[in-house]
Amino acid sequence: MSELLAEAERILESARGSEEIEIYLSRGVDTEVRAFQGEIEQLSTASSAGIGVRVLRDNDGGAQVGTAWAGSLDAEAIDDALREARDNMRFATEDEFVAFARPDGVAPATLQLTDPSVSTTPLDEKIAMAVELERLVRDGDSRIRQVESADYSDYVAEAAIASTLGVRATYERSGAFVSVEAIANDGKDDQTGWGLSAGRAPRELDVQKAANDAVSRATRMLGAVKPASMKCTAVFDPRTAATLLAIIGGSLSGEAVVRGRSFFANRIGEEVASPLFTLLDDPTDPRHFSASTFDGEGLACRRNVMIDKGQLKAFVYDTVSARRAGTSSTGSAVRGGIAGSPSAGCRALALLPGEFDQAEIFARVGDGIYVESLTGVHSGVNPISGDFSVGITGLMIRDGQLCEPVREITVASTLQRMLLDVLYVGNDVEWLPGSAAGQSLAISGIAVSGS
Repeated sequence: MSELLAEAERILESARGSEEIEIYLSRGVDTEVRAFQGEIEQLSTASSAGIGVRVLRDNDGGAQVGTAWAGSLDAEAIDDALREARDNMRFATEDEFVAFARPDGVAPATLQLTDPSVSTTPLDEKIAMAVELERLVRDGDSRIRQVESADYSDYVAEAAIASTLGVRATYERSGAFVSVEAIANDGKDDQTGWGLSAGRAPRELDVQKAANDAVSRATRMLGAVKPASMKCTAVFDPRTAATLLAIIGGSLSGEAVVRGRSFFANRIGEEVASPLFTLLDDPTDPRHFSASTFDGEGLACRRNVMIDKGQLKAFVYDTVSARRAGTSSTGSAVRGGIAGSPSAGCRALALLPGEFDQAEIFARVGDGIYVESLTGVHSGVNPISGDFSVGITGLMIRDGQLCEPVREITVASTLQRMLLDVLYVGNDVEWLPGSAAGQSLAISGIAVSGS
C-alpha cells in the first residue's frame, strides 16, 4: 500500500456516526527552467502536497456535502480541513442525487505512467535542454528576431483517494516538456511560432524538433495577408484539431447533457458525424498524457466509445451526473486538484486514425485553407447551440500544396455541421498534453470571412 493511501485510510478513522467521508491526498514535485539569450532567466523546483475532504450527510430530503481543502499534510492542517468540511456541510443545499462513489467491481488497468529518470536526471541536464532549445531557435533562421520563451518543465505527481464506502485508489504520473515561442521578422512583418516536444521523461524529448517547429511556424507566416471571403475545405493541423476535440468532449459530459447544456442532448443512437469519425475517451491508453488507472472519485478508468463511425453512442458520467440521468458512472470523474470536487468529463480523447498522412490529405483536398492556430475559442464557440466562429491564422492550400500565409480571418460553421462534413481523418496522431490527442482533420463547407 502506498504511503498516501495509508494516510488516507488513517484519516477515515475520524468518521463520526453515519457520516460519509472521502479523502483525496496528493503530492508532487515540479521543475521549471526558462532560458533567455543563452542564460537562465527563471529556475524553480517546487514540492507540493495537500488534502481535499468531502463529508456527506444523508437526510430524508436528500444529501448534504461539505468540502474543504488544505495545502499541507500536517496533522493540524488535516484536522482543520475535516472540521471545515463538517461546518460547510451544515449550510449545503440538500440534493437527492448527491452521493459518493461506491466500488463497482471494474478492475483498474495496469499502466506504467511514471519514469524515475524525471527525478534522477541532473538539474544541469534539464537546464542545458532549455539553453540549447533557445540557441537552436535563434540560429535556426536569420529572420528569427527574438525568442520569447524557451522552457523546460517536468513533474512527478501522486494521488490517493479513500472513502468510508470502500473506495481505495492510488495513481502516479510523470511528464516532461520543452516548449518555445519565436518571433520572426522580414523587415515588414512580425509573426510568432510555437514548438513543443513532450514525453514521460527527459530522454524522450526532441529539442531539435521543437526548435524546428517554432522556426517553421514563425517564418512561413511572414507576409500573411487577409484573403477574400470564401467557402472551402479547412484542414486543421493536429494541435488545432485537438482543440476541436476538447470542445466536443465538453459537450459529451453527462453533467452538461442532464443540465441541457449540450448540443448532443437526446441524440444517442443518431448519426452525428461522418462515418470516418470514431471518437474514444480512453484513459487506459498509456500514450495519452492524461492516462490514469483511476478517475477523480477512485473508480477504475475505462475505455468509452463516444462516437462510433459517426453514431453517437455514449456520454461520460461521474456518480452524481449518472444518478441524475438514471445510469451508472463510466469512471469519468475529473477534478481540479485538492480544491476541486469531482465532475463528469472526458480525460483522454482520441480519434481512430484514418488512412492518410497530412501530405496525402492536402493532395486530396486540392484547394482549401490550412488552419495552424485558433483564437477566440472561449468566446466564439457555444457548446449549447453548437455555433462556431473563431479567428484563425494559417496558409492557403492550392493544388495540394501549402501556399501563401493568411491571417485576420474568421471561420464559421456549427459543430453539428462540421462533424458531419469531416472528409478525412489523418493517421498523423500527435499525443499532446491536455484532454485530447490530435491529428490532421479535413472538414468541408467552412465559411471563411476575409476581405
